[in-house]
Amino acid sequence: MVVQLFIRSLSLSHQTASCGESSSADKSRRLAIALGTSFGAVLLLILAVVFLIWWRIRKNKQIFFDVNDQYDPEICLGHLRRFTFKELRAATDNFHVKNILGKGGFGIVYKGLLTDGTVVAVKKLKDDNNFGGEVQFQTEVETISLAVHRNLLRLWGFCSTENERILVYPFMANGSVASKLRDQIHGKPVLDWSRRKNIALGTARGLLYLHEQSDPKIIHRDVKAANILLDEDFEAVVGDFGLAKLLDHCDSHVTTAVRGTVGHIAPEYLSTGQSSDKTDVFGFGILLLELITGQKALDFGKTAANQKGVMLDWVKKLHQDGKLNLMVDKSLKNNFDRVELEEMVQVALLCTQFSPSNRPKMSEVLRMLEGEGLVERWEASQNIETPKCRAQESFPKRYADYIEETSLVFEAMELSGPR
Repeated sequence: MVVQLFIRSLSLSHQTASCGESSSADKSRRLAIALGTSFGAVLLLILAVVFLIWWRIRKNKQIFFDVNDQYDPEICLGHLRRFTFKELRAATDNFHVKNILGKGGFGIVYKGLLTDGTVVAVKKLKDDNNFGGEVQFQTEVETISLAVHRNLLRLWGFCSTENERILVYPFMANGSVASKLRDQIHGKPVLDWSRRKNIALGTARGLLYLHEQSDPKIIHRDVKAANILLDEDFEAVVGDFGLAKLLDHCDSHVTTAVRGTVGHIAPEYLSTGQSSDKTDVFGFGILLLELITGQKALDFGKTAANQKGVMLDWVKKLHQDGKLNLMVDKSLKNNFDRVELEEMVQVALLCTQFSPSNRPKMSEVLRMLEGEGLVERWEASQNIETPKCRAQESFPKRYADYIEETSLVFEAMELSGPR
C-alpha cells in the first residue's frame, strides 16, 4: 500500500510535468506531500510492529507464571499459586504486627488466614534484598518449588509486584526446633529423646534430597535448629532451603559475605566464603549437638572453663574426657538412650571435622544415624584427625580460632515459616 502511494505520487508528478499545466512551485509542493505521506505511513507501520512484539513478549511472560489449566501443564506449575498482593494483605490483616511469627535476614514472616480458611505463613521479603527483575525472581521461585519432599518446607505460592516479593508456605503448627528445645509441659521437655532422634533423621533426609536427589542441587548454607520446623506431628521440615540461591543469583563469582549464623558455619566457608554441600554437613553436625545439649551453638553458657562459649569446642573436650553425660540437656533428666547418645555424638563430630574432604556426605550421615557403617567410619576418622595430621595441614585446634580469624561479613538467614 505504501509503495503504491509512493508510485502514484511519482506518476502524478510526472504527468503534471509532461502536460506543463502546473508551475514549478506546484510540483515541489505535491512531491513533498507525497513523500511525507509515504514516510509517515512507513513510520506508523514500524511503530505498529514494535508495539505488537512488545505486547506478545509481555503476554507470554504473564502466561508462563499464571496457574491456569488451559495452558500446557509442562510449562505451568499446577501446584504453585500466584497470589495477589491484595489477597495476602487481607490474609495478614495488612501485615499487622500481631501476626508476626518471626524475623530474619530475608524478611518478616506473618501468620495469614486465606479466604478458604487455610492458615499459612507469609514471608514478606525485605526491600533491600536485590532479587533482580520480576521474571528472574519468578524463575528462581519456580526452581525452588520443584524441590518436593516430606522433610522440606513446601512453597505453596508467591506474590511478585513492582515493589513486593512475597512467598507463601504452609503454617507449621509446632514452630521451630529452636523454640521447642526451650519449652516444657508439666516439667517435661516437649522434645524428648525419641523426638530429637526423629528430628535428626528427618532433617538428614531433607538435606539428602537437596544435595543428591534434587535437580539442580541446592545448598542450604544455614542449617540450624531455628531453620528446622515442626509440623503437627513433630515431623522435621527443613525451611529456607532455597532462599540462599534466590538471594545470590546476581552475585559475582567472588563471595564477600558469608550468609549464615556464626557457630554453625563451616571453617572453609568462614575462611574463603566458598560453600558446598559439605558446609551443610558441618551445619547438620552442629544441629545434632543442639539437639543433644539443648543449647545454642555460640555463647551458650560462658564459664571460666568455657570462656568463648563455642559449643563445638566444649563438646570435643567432654568427648575426649569421656564425660558425655555432662553435655546432655538437663531437661531430659537422664531419660535418654546412652548408646544412641554415643552414636549421635560420633556422627556430629564426623560431620564437623575441619577438613571438608573428611566429612561424610548426607547419604552416609543418614545411614550412620540409622545404624549402618558408623563403627568403621569412626575408626577411620581417628587416623585422620590426629594432632600430628592437624599440624601438618595447618588446621587450628579450635573452632573458635576460625571465628576470631575471619574478616568476612556475616548476614544471618532465618526460617521461612513460624518459630
